[in-house]
Amino acid sequence: MSTSAADPAPFKALTVLVMVLVGVGGFAALLWVSAFAPDLRAAHSAGGHALSSGATGYSGLVQLAGATGRNPRIVRSARGFRTDDLLVISPELAAVPIGGAMARPATAPLLIILAKWATVEDADHPGWVRTTGLLPLAEPVGVMGPAPTFLMARRPAEAGHWLLNPTLPAAIRLRAPAQLQVIAGIDTAHSHGNTALAPLVTDGQGGIVLARLADRDVYVLSDPDLLSNQAMADEGAAASALALLDQLNGPNGRGIAFDVSMNGFDAARSPLRLLFAAPFVGGTVCLTLALLLAGFAAFHRFGPARSAPRAIAFGKAALVDNAALLVRKAGKEAQMGARYAEVMRQRARGAERGRFAELDAAARAATDRASLLVAARALHDWAGETDA
Repeated sequence: MSTSAADPAPFKALTVLVMVLVGVGGFAALLWVSAFAPDLRAAHSAGGHALSSGATGYSGLVQLAGATGRNPRIVRSARGFRTDDLLVISPELAAVPIGGAMARPATAPLLIILAKWATVEDADHPGWVRTTGLLPLAEPVGVMGPAPTFLMARRPAEAGHWLLNPTLPAAIRLRAPAQLQVIAGIDTAHSHGNTALAPLVTDGQGGIVLARLADRDVYVLSDPDLLSNQAMADEGAAASALALLDQLNGPNGRGIAFDVSMNGFDAARSPLRLLFAAPFVGGTVCLTLALLLAGFAAFHRFGPARSAPRAIAFGKAALVDNAALLVRKAGKEAQMGARYAEVMRQRARGAERGRFAELDAAARAATDRASLLVAARALHDWAGETDA
């Protein structure tokens, strides 16, 4: 079977255009997902960090801060530590190094939320967690080591027990969870440097819930349940949490930075990320527009397509021109004088031969193109006079 040139095309131009656009869009989406897959996985990862929507995470606090105009942002590398805003970190294990955050200027506020719960991801609910018990006290204690090293304890709290905050505004009213984790003091035998603590929130029994290092604006929250997603379900607890962040932020803070690099969600560098991140995203946009314009030009020609001319034209004149071109490229033009003179000799038979002998000698003696043209023109003129 054959298809005639008059048969319609199997696909309309609009259909082909839509198919191309869908393919290009799908490929661009695949590149974007591949570049930011770690970030997307972090958003659905359970644990004690600012991206977690599980009970022990802090995404609720981040969303609440954003909804109330406190300009929260997620920090994925140590470069984000260079800010005067309050930096909130939540290392989940003692082995997590916090030296980068502690190296900030003494006036840059830092809130360290110590870990408390051992959790596993809930297989039935992505992003949720199930608590398997309390972490060993060595984990929250070791976060601040070696200087200072805390003594920590856990004790049951009475239902509805309010924590005491004699140095903070009255708007900060924190209710103790059922199992309260507190700082019992400083292990002076294993600490180095300044180990003084200034209690800001206590449990009324000698335990410190929120403390400030005496030499700098570093705050330590012993119990993460006071700021977790589970606590944000209570309106009073949510309002107190926001008031606490405002109090710790200080006069120079214009936002709140929540770090997740210490939770394993640091920003991975890759060439694909550069395509979608400043300043290279401008080049990506320009290249995309150029491809779209090239596609538009392919679908909208300015007139019919022009076919390439024949390498060898038809006709006697074209044959003569081609033969002359071959002779010229071969460098044999000067040797054609004798043959041309012989042709003229045949035409001159029976005519006067006196002047022809001179012209014949000149044509045979030609050594270059210029002298050959002069002799040939003279022979041509002589032939015309003879024929006349």
